[in-house]
Amino acid sequence: MRLLRIRIEQLRQFRGPLEVGPLAPGINLFAGPNESGKSTLVQAIRAAFFERHKSSMVDDLRPWGDSSAAPSIQLDFDWQGRHWSLHKRFLKQKRCDLSIDGERFDGDEAEDKLAELLGYRFAARGASRAEHWGIPGLLWIEQGTGQDLHEAVGHAADYLKSALGRSLGEVASSAGEALIGAVTQERARILTGTGRPTGAYAEARQQCADDEAQLASLDQSIAAYQAQVDRLGELLNQQAGDAARPWRGYREAAARAEAELAAVQGLEQAQQREHQALRDNRDKQALYHDQLAACAQRQADLDHRARERQRASAALDDLEARRPQVARRLNQAQADYRAASDTLHRMRRREQHHVVRRELAQLDQDLAALAGRLDQARTLQAQLLALRGQVQANPVGPDALKQLRDIHQDLNTIDIARQAMATQLRFDLLPAQHLQLGDETLAGQGERRLIAPAEIRIPGVGTLHLRPGGADIADLARRSQAAQDRYQAALDALQANSLAHAETQAEQRRAQQETIGRHELLLKNLAPQGVDELATQQALGVQRQQALRGQLADLPSPGPDDIGLAEAESRQIHAQTALRAAEQQQGEFEKAHSLARQAAASAQGEWQRLHDALQAPDHRRQTAEWQQQLLALRAQDPLLQQALDERQRTIDAARPDILRQDIQRLGATADILEKEAQARTLDIARLQSTLDALGAHGLEEQRAEVALRLRHGRQRCDAYQRHAAALDRLLGLLNDKRRALTQRIQAPLQRHLDHYLALLFPRARLDLDDALLPRQLSRPARDGEAHDDYLALSYGAREQLGLISRLAYADLLQAAGRPTLIILDDALVHSDPQRLSHMKRILFDAARRHQILLFTCQPEHWEDLGVAAIRMEALRGLTPLG
Repeated sequence: MRLLRIRIEQLRQFRGPLEVGPLAPGINLFAGPNESGKSTLVQAIRAAFFERHKSSMVDDLRPWGDSSAAPSIQLDFDWQGRHWSLHKRFLKQKRCDLSIDGERFDGDEAEDKLAELLGYRFAARGASRAEHWGIPGLLWIEQGTGQDLHEAVGHAADYLKSALGRSLGEVASSAGEALIGAVTQERARILTGTGRPTGAYAEARQQCADDEAQLASLDQSIAAYQAQVDRLGELLNQQAGDAARPWRGYREAAARAEAELAAVQGLEQAQQREHQALRDNRDKQALYHDQLAACAQRQADLDHRARERQRASAALDDLEARRPQVARRLNQAQADYRAASDTLHRMRRREQHHVVRRELAQLDQDLAALAGRLDQARTLQAQLLALRGQVQANPVGPDALKQLRDIHQDLNTIDIARQAMATQLRFDLLPAQHLQLGDETLAGQGERRLIAPAEIRIPGVGTLHLRPGGADIADLARRSQAAQDRYQAALDALQANSLAHAETQAEQRRAQQETIGRHELLLKNLAPQGVDELATQQALGVQRQQALRGQLADLPSPGPDDIGLAEAESRQIHAQTALRAAEQQQGEFEKAHSLARQAAASAQGEWQRLHDALQAPDHRRQTAEWQQQLLALRAQDPLLQQALDERQRTIDAARPDILRQDIQRLGATADILEKEAQARTLDIARLQSTLDALGAHGLEEQRAEVALRLRHGRQRCDAYQRHAAALDRLLGLLNDKRRALTQRIQAPLQRHLDHYLALLFPRARLDLDDALLPRQLSRPARDGEAHDDYLALSYGAREQLGLISRLAYADLLQAAGRPTLIILDDALVHSDPQRLSHMKRILFDAARRHQILLFTCQPEHWEDLGVAAIRMEALRGLTPLG
């Protein structure tokens, strides 16, 4: 099947007609950005085949906001040497026409014929869905569905199996298939599809499991009874030793340990008091030591302050000696700056004299030119006024002249028609004979054309009444008179006596308007803003001329001693820089002098305050007291340390930590022994009660009954298990035979699949299941051969294998004499560059046998496909954005 041409109109974004064709027999690459109409074109093809023309569920085909639109689709294609043409219209004036080499079908008959040809069916109600699409649904890939193969193959399975031949159907209807069904049914009575027991087998197994659990429970109960009997005897033996109450001796030993610990704790408290006294002694020693060290530091600070006072006084004397030199430099810089500023002021006034004089000379020239332009402008303005008056007095404009010519042409046309319809009167009278035609006397030979009713009087005979042309000639006469009236009215309105006169007047008016245009252009060049503005500029120029002359009289003339404005500015800048440097030096000097004076005063004050403090009598007396107290504290320190060491040795010998452990250990032991005796009493009573209850249940008899029932149940389960194993073995053999037959039948499809797969995965194999779906991909790997389930592959790999499988289905259908058309809407978008290169080779190879419509928004990925792209922008007559 080869699609030749597509034409759509009033469909979604294509309000006007859009035609695509002729299409190539191989790959047709449609390229365009998003929203350019690619998906709309695909949807049009789908609607033409899949949707009933009577369907009311296709509103999405209508252009947005256009409720009156009737979406129309026309497809032309060839199949088996015959030309097919399909035309469908939806929503408004619904129709479906199909032509096959001139043989015509319409309505449902045409649609059913298409469905039978391509291998699909229509929905019973509502819009068409995927389950109706059959072979086209398998070969036409929508955006993002390339990897979803199972559902599409399921909807096309019947058509694919028919292409494989009748053998596959024979497998399904053979006696072997009936036997497989019977075995499967028998197996289903005792096993589920996953091999788990069901029915009577499951009940038997559950009964065995219940009996086994009950038997294990009884064994546990019997073992527990025997263990509890042994435990009761052991507890009674232990209870005999509790009569002596051994825990009392441990509590008395704990009390003695507590008394010893109390005596040791008294020594520890005395030790803590002595430790505090030793710490207080050493803290006081540190305090007196720090105070004496501070006194020594203050004496060192006094010596340092004396040196600082001497350095500050010397720095102040040095600055006082530099003061006259700094003042002389500042005075000289100020005098130089004043002189340079005066010179610069004089030079600027003399430079302004030059500027004013040049401006005045230029203004004199501009005023002279402006006066000439003003005179010319006023002359042109007067001429324009006269010409506009002449144009206004001439009413014959282009529109009026055209109207007059049209009326004259109508009049001529009517006259020609009247002449054509006039009655021709020829006469040839004898000598001395005449006729009277209206007011005209006719004699001899001649000819007249009668376009109006007339009378011919024949002397001695009578009168002939002539009415030329009947009603038509009368109507032409009335039209001629009306046209003549309009023509004369138009001439009167134009004040002309003829069309030639009006044309002369129109030519005069055109020449006058051209002259006005030239004069207006000249006037615009002379006075862009008008003659009045030009006069205003002249008046302002005269005022400026007078002002400049007065300004020039006030400015000094140049003299021989002028040094030039640039030189004067350079001298002034140099003097200003020198002045700023001198002022900065003066400021820095005053700042340094002030700081030096403050430093000298501060050093003198600090030295005096520290000297007075060290020479005070209270300071000397207090220093002596601190030295005496420090000596006394140092003598007391070893005595305190010795007492602490002796008491600590006594405490360490008593081991208070061990005494605390003894108290805890002996008390806990007494508590444990007493609690164990109480617990044994309770356990003995509980065990005696439990044993009495268990002895009354007859556990041994119950166990013997359950063991017998369990033996019979296990025998029944073994029988069911042997039966199920035999059914599994038989079903496996039957399925193996059926699978081998199916593989032989699928061999043609497998060959087509292997042909394409070798271009993508060399030495790989893609196995099919009974439903003709890809099941497992086997390919070489480093450690042998890798086997991957189709559904476990990556998104991109499933998309590539899905397209390869569809191409193999297409080859199979073509070999079976079925039509094929492959549509790929933005397919293979998840393929890496290397895989995409392989897939292009596959598509190019498939295009030798099938027509492929490939739609993409990334044409740069398909440049090496070997076909020229059909640009959607070019089809629509648009320029692409961006």
